[in-house]
Amino acid sequence: MAIVQISRITHRKGLYENLPQLAGGELGWAQDERKLFIGNGTLADGAPVVGNTEILTEFSDLLALSSTYTYNGEVESPLDSTSKAVNTVQTGSTRTNPITRSLQAKFDDFASVKDFGAVGDGEVDDTAAINRALTELFTKQTNEEIRRSLFFPAGVYRISGTIVVPTYAKLFGEGKESSIIRYNSDDSTVDDYVVRTADSKGQTGANIATNGATRSNYIEISSMSFETVHQHNICLVEKATNTWFDSVEFKGALTAAEMIDAFENTAAITIISNTSLVTQSVTFDKCVTTNTTYGLKIDTNCQGVTLSNSYIKMHYRGIQLGESPVNNGPSGVRITQNVFDDIYADGIYIGDVTDNISAHNVFYDVGNAFNGLGNPATPVININNANNLSIGDLFERDDTDDLQYRRIELNDVGGFVIDGANRVKFGNYVQSVGLTTTLADNTSVATAIIHEVLDNDLLHGFEIKYALTRDSSSRTGKITVAPDQAGTNTPSYTDDYVEFGTTGVVLSITQVSDKLYFKYTTTSTGQTCTLNYSIIKYAS
Repeated sequence: MAIVQISRITHRKGLYENLPQLAGGELGWAQDERKLFIGNGTLADGAPVVGNTEILTEFSDLLALSSTYTYNGEVESPLDSTSKAVNTVQTGSTRTNPITRSLQAKFDDFASVKDFGAVGDGEVDDTAAINRALTELFTKQTNEEIRRSLFFPAGVYRISGTIVVPTYAKLFGEGKESSIIRYNSDDSTVDDYVVRTADSKGQTGANIATNGATRSNYIEISSMSFETVHQHNICLVEKATNTWFDSVEFKGALTAAEMIDAFENTAAITIISNTSLVTQSVTFDKCVTTNTTYGLKIDTNCQGVTLSNSYIKMHYRGIQLGESPVNNGPSGVRITQNVFDDIYADGIYIGDVTDNISAHNVFYDVGNAFNGLGNPATPVININNANNLSIGDLFERDDTDDLQYRRIELNDVGGFVIDGANRVKFGNYVQSVGLTTTLADNTSVATAIIHEVLDNDLLHGFEIKYALTRDSSSRTGKITVAPDQAGTNTPSYTDDYVEFGTTGVVLSITQVSDKLYFKYTTTSTGQTCTLNYSIIKYAS
């Protein structure tokens, strides 16, 4: 015969649905759900409420039982040396009516990639788990309340395929070199990218924004690393807007010898668009790129990309904008406050594109073909179209190396740059200002090199404006140097000046081999002379 209620012997047992009111201290075992209860007893016995209390066992659902989580934000503050007061945050309309939630709801405020099966031990393939998490959190529901930040606890997440990051996704880890997604596939055919952006349905490439999907938008990735052990690209930002990368490392696998071969043609960051879906407002801040052919590569049209406060290291070329421009190429790219080091060729290459700026960057061993300082092989910044700017950039390359390959090469275009502390360039127009030197008494010597005569270069004309003082005498003047049309290595020049008193100084221009020198001769007065000058010339 069926059991109607849990039998009352010393203990009771039966089905959970037939659990009766137990007597005080009496035990009841619901054998179908493996739950254990004890009776509360009566109010007269001192029980706070009449009913049964579940005794926790290994089968108890702790999250379901806990329905009274309340944020309290307790802060202990000392009243005196022997006592403390506790301040509790008021979460409800009154302190006696706090907001309560279940632990399940609390834990669901954000998601861990491990909740979806990722392991992060560097051995297990976590590709499917990571992409499943991104799909379930950001592509299955249109309701924004369903979206959750996806957390990557510290670990190495081995993947064998591309991670696809859809619209509205937010990924965050525990820091570069702590939360690492590493592409390591046993398959000889690897995907093009470690990570790439997608639309709201997870669609990529030509399918972005089709089938009613929202284009790549509002994507945030922070405090993690993307790596590969193969020779291929790291990150693709495609047809995206309002996308941010903060404190992210993009690490390739190329050695110095391999990246010299441009055939590899890999990039840490690639940005692409088309005419209808232009990539706009993308920011990389406090990031690191390393060991790929290019740090950042953009050929298609884009607008408002920013790379700031980042470290660009160990590449063939640091940043390449528009070497082969498509749809007018990138514009509005801002490269600011970064450090460039160990770059084989150009730190920044700007092709036939406009309206891009480099500002306040520092360039160390850049453009020296991995042979160190003193071996310049390319310009540090190479600008090939007007309306591109370089302002306030700093260079380890000195003036001697600059004569062989310019720190900033404008290639006869109308760009504007501030090259170092005392040189301004407007296309071919170059003005070096704030130069000064001391002329010794009773001597004749060359001072600075003012021009290098390049192969097949008939010296362009230039001017030297100067002011000199010697004891109580002074002079202001302008030396005009005419082009050496005859190719005799004997420059023509005039020195027009006004002198107050007698300075006893003769200034001249002379050429030795392929270099022009600013020379002087002084009489014997027992006094040195201070010469301040600026050079205005038209670069070849």
